[in-house]
Amino acid sequence: MANGAPTRGYPQHWEADVVLRDGGTAHLRPILPRDAPALQAMHMAQSQASIYLRFFTYKSQLSERELARFTEVDHVNRVAFIITIGDEIIGVGRFDRIHDTDDAEVAFNISDHHQGRGIGSILLEHLAAAAREKGIRTFVAEVLPENRKMLTVFADAGYEVQRHFESGVVEVSFDIDPTDRSRAVMEAREHRAEAQSVAGLLAPRTIAVIGSGGDQRRAADLLAHIRAGGFAGAVYAVTRDGTVTDGDGGTGAVTTVAALADVPGPVDLAVVAVPYDDVLPTVRACAAAGIRGLLVATGGYADDVAHGLDRQHELVRVARAHGMRVIGPASLGVVNTDPEVRLNASGLAPVDRGVLGVFTQSAALGVLMDAAARRRRLGVSHIVSTGNRADVSGNDLMQFWEDDASTTVVGLYLESIGNPRKFSRIARRLARSKPVIVAKSDTMGLQLPPGHVARTSQAPAGALDAMMRQSGVIRVRTSEKLMEVAQLLVSQPLPAGGSLGVVANSLALGDVVADAAHEAGLHLARMRADVALGTDPEAFAETVRSVLADDAVHVLLVSLLPLGDVPVETCARIIADAGTEAGKPVAAVFTGADGSGWSEGVAVIGELDPAPVTGEPELPRQPGLPCFIGPGAAIRAIAAVAGYRNWLDRQDTDVVDPPGLRRKEAAALLAGWLADARGAELTTLDADRTAALLDCYGIAVLPAVPFSTADQAVAAADAVGWPVVLKTTDEHLRHRLDLGSVQLNIPDAAALRSEIAQMSAVLDAHGASGMEVQAMAPTGQGCVLRGIEDPLLGPVVSFGVAGDAVDLLDDWGHRVPPLTGTDVVDLVRAPRAARKLFGHHGQPAVDVAALEDLVARFAALKDEHPEVSVIEFNPVLAAASGLTVLSACVRIGNPAQRTDSARRALRS
Repeated sequence: MANGAPTRGYPQHWEADVVLRDGGTAHLRPILPRDAPALQAMHMAQSQASIYLRFFTYKSQLSERELARFTEVDHVNRVAFIITIGDEIIGVGRFDRIHDTDDAEVAFNISDHHQGRGIGSILLEHLAAAAREKGIRTFVAEVLPENRKMLTVFADAGYEVQRHFESGVVEVSFDIDPTDRSRAVMEAREHRAEAQSVAGLLAPRTIAVIGSGGDQRRAADLLAHIRAGGFAGAVYAVTRDGTVTDGDGGTGAVTTVAALADVPGPVDLAVVAVPYDDVLPTVRACAAAGIRGLLVATGGYADDVAHGLDRQHELVRVARAHGMRVIGPASLGVVNTDPEVRLNASGLAPVDRGVLGVFTQSAALGVLMDAAARRRRLGVSHIVSTGNRADVSGNDLMQFWEDDASTTVVGLYLESIGNPRKFSRIARRLARSKPVIVAKSDTMGLQLPPGHVARTSQAPAGALDAMMRQSGVIRVRTSEKLMEVAQLLVSQPLPAGGSLGVVANSLALGDVVADAAHEAGLHLARMRADVALGTDPEAFAETVRSVLADDAVHVLLVSLLPLGDVPVETCARIIADAGTEAGKPVAAVFTGADGSGWSEGVAVIGELDPAPVTGEPELPRQPGLPCFIGPGAAIRAIAAVAGYRNWLDRQDTDVVDPPGLRRKEAAALLAGWLADARGAELTTLDADRTAALLDCYGIAVLPAVPFSTADQAVAAADAVGWPVVLKTTDEHLRHRLDLGSVQLNIPDAAALRSEIAQMSAVLDAHGASGMEVQAMAPTGQGCVLRGIEDPLLGPVVSFGVAGDAVDLLDDWGHRVPPLTGTDVVDLVRAPRAARKLFGHHGQPAVDVAALEDLVARFAALKDEHPEVSVIEFNPVLAAASGLTVLSACVRIGNPAQRTDSARRALRS
């Protein structure tokens, strides 16, 4: 290792950028010999008390021998991680394997100047993940009783900690396999830290707008918008010559300086609008100045094909290494309408305050989303455009919005997705308390927009959409449809179900609404299409109230033709008041009300300031009546919201855990089989190894015996029991009964010999060979289960009904583990052909409970062992009682590094 540089064997995948408890960032990596001076500096800056607690004695500095031992590790039996900000080490954690056991001694040393930032817990998570990778199962530590902070790190991590006091020292030990509690602890800490990091970007107290050269105009425009919005904090304009063009002016005070060093005090957010070539030097200057966050408006990274992505990576690396989060590059900006902040650091005109949080990536789509919201008079709590999404992502914003009291509904337009597994986990939790609407393109995940960095998916078509439905998000295709749904959610309570009441003043119009409702899957509970408005608004009001009073009606749609003598405003107020009185959602379609301002969007009734939701404390609502341009748009929005209500009602939070799983035994088997694996090659397990692995998860496969001669086949049939099945082992023909490559219910030796001769001729015609015999299973419906390890989604489990449904029509259900009980139930019912499982055309229903149990075990195996790259059961025969797995194929390889694991790390 020359000059302490990483050499072959250095575990690069252990490096990670992390978010600390207070929202700042730092870099975690394995220690190197070159870190000795920085380690010595950290040690010498520690207090005597801290040194004593770490080493059980005081030493003013580390000896050369100690420095060598602490920094020269093998990354296998001796592992050490450091956390750094800039060139400063702020924390060290290490483990040393105890002899040749699967136990290791763990120790930490946290800088006195950075205590309380959650460094110890982050180190423990990463050390545990690395230790599991190296076959270690238990951590032990010796801690002085007065070292309460370290004892708290162990106790609060969620592991089952054993303590033993001996000779004045507390001996601690715990199994490091993740538990439900340890995962919950990690996710809660991750949530708080990432939410805090975003809060610092959206509610800064001090802003520096940095612009120069050809981008001075952009900086001036951003500065003008910040001023016009009446930003509540201090604003500094930083230019090379100390002058700034004021754009269109504004009301806030601005101090102009020539350099960041001239800004007194800390800067929370730097808005960077400098020429492309000046961005990196500017970011380094921000790092040197101790700035806490960056908004990079400058683009050009997608245009610089040769170097753009490298420069973007370097921008993020420098920022995170010095404690900064980054919005951008190529960001349209951010908006926060909180009256205590009043931030509009964007290219958008001033926006009204509301309860909708909006996330977009590219600036162009940010403008589209803003325009769609304005047309519908939707106020916002925040708008965040992350441009190329190099650092801050939709996941980060969801973490923030979950706790934000001013945001009731979340809308995201996603062009790419960096960590879908984490997205699924966060969105599922957020959607339990706030609706999440997601617009995405059909090709997202399959290809990347210019300038975006993420893995692409190899999962089956529909898997990404299925993951989103599983997470409870309301999936739409365009920004316009996102806002259609949002206008209903921001202004109305959720319906109790999907039963619709309709009031119309035309039978023909009522029929149109009824047809649209049926097509959307809504139940039409009651219709009044005989309303004659005339000049009596009270009669109209009584009709609306009577329909809403029906317990069978969960949501009311009023669809009216031109109103004659009754003003639109009067009808709108009647509908809104009746809905408020009934506590049910209402919506309206005023056909032909052009020019009134009530044809589309939230018709404002009362003040725009968000009002609290009755019975739902802490969730504000934008007052008003949602109006739609036509019945079709209204029905689509109502159906989407009703679907979300149904998801909420069916949710469970417990991951299914079938009894009798032997996870550690399975892990040990896979580790042994992969000991000699190299690179990305996959190994197909033979029948015995497949059976051994599946047995650890309570899954049995009906044995099949290959043979070379007819005599061997007869002997095998005698062993498995008559009658038998004869089938080819050829991968492409083994399920083709129509080609004669499978013969069922063979009763005796003579029949078997005859079938072997006939099948040999069939196989010769197809250039295939190889046959096997298997005992006959009880008749049933054939099903297929597949599991893969996708580079984007991680584990994906697919279920289908065997035959043409999957082979020709691609009729699958997909889910991303881990699965709850509801997920398992939904997966089995997801394919269109699944109706065959519940009795179809006189056929008996299959044992669905047994099938769901198999799916749960299959999903648990795939989720817990990324080494299992591909696994398929084809077919599974589901009978009226029980089921039989007739064939299983398992292919294993070096496990991919999943994007969401039992350690906190920012997407790289």
